[in-house]
Amino acid sequence: MSEVVSARTYNQNHIPRAPTPGRRRVSIYVSWSYPAEAGRNPAELDNRFSTMTEVRRVAWPAYEDPKWSDPLRFQQGIAGSLELFFLAWVPFQQFVEEVTGHPVPVYQRIDQAGFRTPLDERVLADTDTLFVFGLDHMVTGQEAEPGEVEALRAFLDSEDARLVLGPHHDVGASDDLAVRDIEYHHHGDPLVPRQQRFAGHLRGVMHGLGVPVENRYGLRPAAREQNKIAPFSAFRDSDAKGWLEGVTNFNFHQHLPHYAVTTDKPGIVHVLARQPIDTSRPHPFTEAGNTEFNMFLWMPPDSERAGDILLADSTIFSSLFGGDESLRNFWRNLVTK
Repeated sequence: MSEVVSARTYNQNHIPRAPTPGRRRVSIYVSWSYPAEAGRNPAELDNRFSTMTEVRRVAWPAYEDPKWSDPLRFQQGIAGSLELFFLAWVPFQQFVEEVTGHPVPVYQRIDQAGFRTPLDERVLADTDTLFVFGLDHMVTGQEAEPGEVEALRAFLDSEDARLVLGPHHDVGASDDLAVRDIEYHHHGDPLVPRQQRFAGHLRGVMHGLGVPVENRYGLRPAAREQNKIAPFSAFRDSDAKGWLEGVTNFNFHQHLPHYAVTTDKPGIVHVLARQPIDTSRPHPFTEAGNTEFNMFLWMPPDSERAGDILLADSTIFSSLFGGDESLRNFWRNLVTK
């Protein structure tokens, strides 16, 4: 099993290495404050991750092995659920290391020990492809700094640069409690509260970079069978770089964001994949006449930017939600094309 490179090791001791020609270096950046997320009051119903105890109750008996259920071996509060994310990213990290020959570090904006790593040269100097997972709850107040936006602009000056943005869902944005309840019953996940709004930091990054996209809702995708996501609608004529070569579907997750394009200017953003929605459960988005949502987007290089910007939800890179050869083809394309 490949060694998983921790954010803490990189924060304190990391020395950038020159990239190997023809082999891309890949990094993951999680834009949360681990202490702020783990320290949320479990008595608050909204805008927090589940405790591990809640996960065990809802997913019973999946996590009843002592390695998950023994409080002397695995944390039972919110911190336990956060640790599941790191474990679930390991298969993606290992796959990418096998493909590129380089280990994949995971950075956190603020890690377990309180070390803070903004998106600056400490992250960007040693990567070609950067995944930014917008998993910070907005209530924790993570905001993009001007220096971070400028550092990302400089990173994207290289034609080899690739920035993959994954703002997570925005459930319950409405002030109408009845609408929040409809959204909750649409996705059907008892672990997601009536309001769970993500990606304050990444929204700020996107605004600063001029990415005219906004994460909205938490929509349940249509499924072919139990927890097997239906194929997406691909716009392959717009896929000039072959991001979706050999890819027909991603993995199933009960609540995925719609990446709404907020500009009418042509050619700025290419929607490359739209996911059919489970219309058996009402939702304001489907009641407005929508049957699919934007799932994978690409912003090609332009006169001001040499690198690529792509948008794909972070759950696509998590083993918690399954995967198949189509998904692995997508992973390979992102880190080799």
